[in-house]
Amino acid sequence: MDKQLIQACGDELYQAMIDRTPVRPLTERFSDITIDDAYHISLRMLERRIEAGERVIGKKIGLTSKAVQNMLKVGQPDFGYLTDSMAFSQGEEMPISERLMQPKAEGEIAFILKKDLMGPGITNADVLAATDCVIPCFEVVDSRVENWDIKIQDTVADNASCGLFVLGDRAVDPRKVDLATCGMVVEKNGSIISTGAGAAALGSPVNCVTWLANTLGQFGIPLKAGEVILSGSLVPLEPVKAGDFMSVSIGGIGSASVRFI
Repeated sequence: MDKQLIQACGDELYQAMIDRTPVRPLTERFSDITIDDAYHISLRMLERRIEAGERVIGKKIGLTSKAVQNMLKVGQPDFGYLTDSMAFSQGEEMPISERLMQPKAEGEIAFILKKDLMGPGITNADVLAATDCVIPCFEVVDSRVENWDIKIQDTVADNASCGLFVLGDRAVDPRKVDLATCGMVVEKNGSIISTGAGAAALGSPVNCVTWLANTLGQFGIPLKAGEVILSGSLVPLEPVKAGDFMSVSIGGIGSASVRFI
C-alpha cells in the first residue's frame, strides 16, 4: 500500500472510533494488505489520537492464546499502544456505552516497568528485573471493524483492537509469584464465567513481555520505565454491556473490578 492509502485507512479507523460507527474489514477491500502495512495504519491512527491531546502510557500484547491465533490463522501475537484516555481506576465506572461499539472484556496481568527494555536480546530475567510490579487488570477490547469480522491485518491496523482498561488496586513484586501457574477467576454479575492460568498466554505472561520487547526492539522502539504493559488475556473474551459488573481475581496477586455504564 502506498503512503497516501495507509494514511487514509488510519484516518478512517480513527473517525470510526470517534463516531462509534464500524467500517468494513480492510482485508475485504484491500486484498494485498500486509501486516507491515497494517502496523503503519495503526501508527497513523495513533498519530491522530496524539494530535487530539492523548498521551502514550504503555503498550498491549494481543493474540497470545493459541485458540485466538488459530482462529485468525496466525502464529504470532500482535501489539498496540495504550493512551491515557483508555485508563480507568479500580472502582471507577467505565462508560462503554459512550466510548465503545462492540466491547469484550478479558482478564489480564499488567506489568508496570521501572526500567527501559530495549530489544533484541531481552530475556525473561531482564523483564523481571525491569518490572516494578504486576497488577490485576481488565482490558475491554473493541473493534472498529463490523461484527468483529477480522483477520490479523484488520486487528493490527486497528491498534490491536484496543479499547479501555482498568487496573486493580493491589500491586505485587513479580518475583514473589509464579506467573505461569497463578490461577485467574472471572465473575460477571455475580457468577463465575471463566477460569484460566498464566500459562494461557504464550506459556507465561513474562514470555509475552519478552516477545514484545524484542519485537519492538527490531524497530528501535523501547518499552519505557513507567509504562503499563498489558500482557495478554488468560481467559476467553466476554461480551459486555452497560449495567454489567465484572471482577477478576488472580492467585497471589489480587483482584480488579469494573462496572460498565
